[in-house]
Amino acid sequence: MTPPGELRVQRAASDRLQILLSGSWRLGEAPPSADDVQREFERAPEVRSAELDASQVGDWDTGLLTFLVGLERLCADRKIDLEKNGLPQGAMRLLALAAAVPEKKDARKTAPKASFLVHVGNESADFVRSAGELLAFIGDAVVALMNFIRGRARFRRADLGLLMASCGAEALPIVTLICFLVGLILAFIGAIQLALFGAQIYVADLVGIAMVRLMAAIMTGIVMAGRTGGAFAAQLGTMQVNQEIDALKTLGISPMEFLVLPRMLALGLMMPLLCLYANVMGILGGMVVGVGMLDIGLVQYYNETARAVNLWNLGIGLFSGTVFGVIVALAGCMRGMQCARSASAVGDAATSAVVTAIVGIIVSTALITIICNILGI
Repeated sequence: MTPPGELRVQRAASDRLQILLSGSWRLGEAPPSADDVQREFERAPEVRSAELDASQVGDWDTGLLTFLVGLERLCADRKIDLEKNGLPQGAMRLLALAAAVPEKKDARKTAPKASFLVHVGNESADFVRSAGELLAFIGDAVVALMNFIRGRARFRRADLGLLMASCGAEALPIVTLICFLVGLILAFIGAIQLALFGAQIYVADLVGIAMVRLMAAIMTGIVMAGRTGGAFAAQLGTMQVNQEIDALKTLGISPMEFLVLPRMLALGLMMPLLCLYANVMGILGGMVVGVGMLDIGLVQYYNETARAVNLWNLGIGLFSGTVFGVIVALAGCMRGMQCARSASAVGDAATSAVVTAIVGIIVSTALITIICNILGI
């Protein structure tokens, strides 16, 4: 049986040490470490060279390599020349392999910090590139829609039905909750101020006009952006990762027609219906406050709401809902089609789709409001 590893350090000359290794150098047998040699170096600071003799080493594993690497690092720090004699051939090859791959320094410490102007330039270039990609995607979507109008679009009608069910009936519970609470909140806020003038009846006007004209469409659009826009991006992003979109292109099938067009049509058709339903829920929320807390009669609240809300308000709300639906569908599909080929990129695409859709909804709301104000409607 080979004895455990031993380390002996002796003075060969006034400025030279001899390091003798013997026995079995295995990790399980706790062989000596380079710290033992470091103590000898500290006792003899005049040492400028060292000779390693490993001819008496028996069995060895990474325990020997760990000692050798530590010894080489120690000698390099103290600028001591190290001569290695009698090392096993396998250990010599492994040490050479380890020395051939130097440690990588942290790139964050060596990379120069970009100046403010460089940062602004990079962001501007990214913005211009993103704007170009957005315009190109919208153009492709318009071409696909024109092919659909001419009856030349290639997609599965069954997929359109499933998407309409997913965007419509399956979204009713969350739309019900959100819009009912929004109507209730609007009624509470209006009642606090109108009660100062004894005009609680006008809570019906406030809730009715706000919900029918814009709030129902906005809240429904934001809900669908988080619920459906992110789902569209995740679906198409996963297909991009699995190379299914590349397979469609290889078969000569346009992904814009087969994947994007049904989603755009489904949301564009379902959003006006969801907005109508959201109008009803919002008005019911306001009615709960008006009838239950402000002592307004049910028939009186209904008549006041019917008097305040006109067809222009309803039309603007339905038009806004349709625009929001198209924006959500385009944002979700565009981010999904731009997804990189990794699992984390799918999550990034879903997040980016939701943010893009909400920003688009807010910007389009501002534009629609300004246009209506200019037109006096």
